[in-house]
Amino acid sequence: MKPRTMTTSERLKEIKQSFRPMMNGVASQSMREKGADYHINWGVSVTNLREMANEIGEDYDLAIALWKENVRECKILATMIMPADKILPEVVDIWMEQTTSQEMAEMAAFNLYQNLPFAAEKAYRWMASDKPIYQLCGFLVIARLFMKGQTPNERGINEFIDQAITALQDGEMMVKKAAMQSLLRFADLGLVYERIAQSATKKADLDIF
Repeated sequence: MKPRTMTTSERLKEIKQSFRPMMNGVASQSMREKGADYHINWGVSVTNLREMANEIGEDYDLAIALWKENVRECKILATMIMPADKILPEVVDIWMEQTTSQEMAEMAAFNLYQNLPFAAEKAYRWMASDKPIYQLCGFLVIARLFMKGQTPNERGINEFIDQAITALQDGEMMVKKAAMQSLLRFADLGLVYERIAQSATKKADLDIF
């Protein structure tokens, strides 16, 4: 007789129980002091979570269940195992609405959002948002797309440059850093892009290049 396959809720329970032995109280406390607001935060390292994700493999249903938990480790794991080609734009919107920390925005952008078939569309929308977490995610994703060699069209270039300059002048520190990185990655696309970036930053009186 074949062993019974575990249900998603059973697997979720097992995963949550596995965090306890990996708990890092110092890391958890440090995150709390920096404003990371989770119902539960075990302080488990990203390396450990990556190993767990590799063992689990891609799993849409489990990722959805994990994200619903207000537990830091569950949410990070969800971004690692969610298949980028299966998650719908509307679900991404819900996840973004529920992203409240810089760490989670970084994890989601790196682990999942940069690989979405509609990554660029979301990145441009988020960059134009008035919410710093959205802006952060947008610049992180666009930077990764530039690193992959994806080049924007003329309209995309103008939109990106406008948003990056605005962020560098008025954005929160985390957004400024992400905008700066994305601008440097944009310049790495080639000489034409480098000159566009240099011209725009010079005009805005920003000493970057």
